[in-house]
Amino acid sequence: MISVIFTLDYEIHGSGMGSPQELMVEPTARMLRQFDRHGARLTILADVAEILKFREYAEQHGRDRFGYQGVAQQLRGAVASGHDVQLHLHSAYFRGSWDEAAGIWRQDYSEYDLARLGHERLSQLIGLGRDTLEDLLRPVKPDYRCFAFRAANWSMQPSPDIVRALVEAGFRVDTSVFKHGRYDELVHFDYSHAHSDLLPWPVDPSDVCLRDQRGQLFEFPIYCELQPIWTFLTLNRVYRVVAQLLNPLPAEDQRLVQQGEAGAPPLTGRALAALRKLTTSQPWKADFNQCTGRQLIDSLRRVERRYGHLDVVLPFVLIGHSKTFTRLNELSLRPFLEYVAARPERYRFGTFGELELEDYRSLP
Repeated sequence: MISVIFTLDYEIHGSGMGSPQELMVEPTARMLRQFDRHGARLTILADVAEILKFREYAEQHGRDRFGYQGVAQQLRGAVASGHDVQLHLHSAYFRGSWDEAAGIWRQDYSEYDLARLGHERLSQLIGLGRDTLEDLLRPVKPDYRCFAFRAANWSMQPSPDIVRALVEAGFRVDTSVFKHGRYDELVHFDYSHAHSDLLPWPVDPSDVCLRDQRGQLFEFPIYCELQPIWTFLTLNRVYRVVAQLLNPLPAEDQRLVQQGEAGAPPLTGRALAALRKLTTSQPWKADFNQCTGRQLIDSLRRVERRYGHLDVVLPFVLIGHSKTFTRLNELSLRPFLEYVAARPERYRFGTFGELELEDYRSLP
């Protein structure tokens, strides 16, 4: 049996631009309606750092300009109707502020790379995120528990401080890693040696990519394969690229990147990297915003062929973003939802809370 787990990063644009109503509440409402029609379940990974800023603005200015109440109501409603909400953190917002003249949330980019903040700061932020969600959601679901996490920009390396902070805060699940993934600009990680592309593993405290039989935190990787570049040419992916171009990082932060102060390669290095992407296979995540329904069905079948012999529920973790869930995306996702719903003997829609974590401790 394969459990299809939809995870949604619930946030505005990474640049700090955009309306929470338009980028979070409205697309997620459409998504929840579509999922409910097919019996699917959604795990909303709520960026508490942003949400707290929306609440703070309302409290300080006496008006709910960023729709905090609408966000809170949507999260409560999702949990009450059988979906799930867990923790996501874009740490650069915690010390950020609203720039009225520019119409943007100015972030503290010294805190952008989450895993590098140190144990004390990580413990503070993760604990605050957990407490915020539990305080918000327990009035509608008394047994609600915040136990699963996704790092902003998948930042889980270096691992010792962030793994320790998560375990100390009672988290049992991380779902940040995708095999083959690498990044070395504003955040820095290399997941090419991740233990698996699909199977969960108990995490080695020294490196989230490694398996440790005694690990207390379980990594549920976002499913990822290596695919040729033409696989990425979908209308939904083109929309994502355009959205990123229209909502870039602020110019001052772009200059830091270009000057190498944030770890970005020089222009010639970036050109060579782009050329390599055109000629080599690249990490293709099961991203339900950017992949077609047909692509997702084919990847699910490949998973079944490779891992179906194992006597355990196989979690097939997909990723999406509220900010890029368009009406075209609704149409492209429908065949996948229909395919899974029509085969209950092979697949089910699930959440992390329904899985027995200890079942995965002894997997190869």
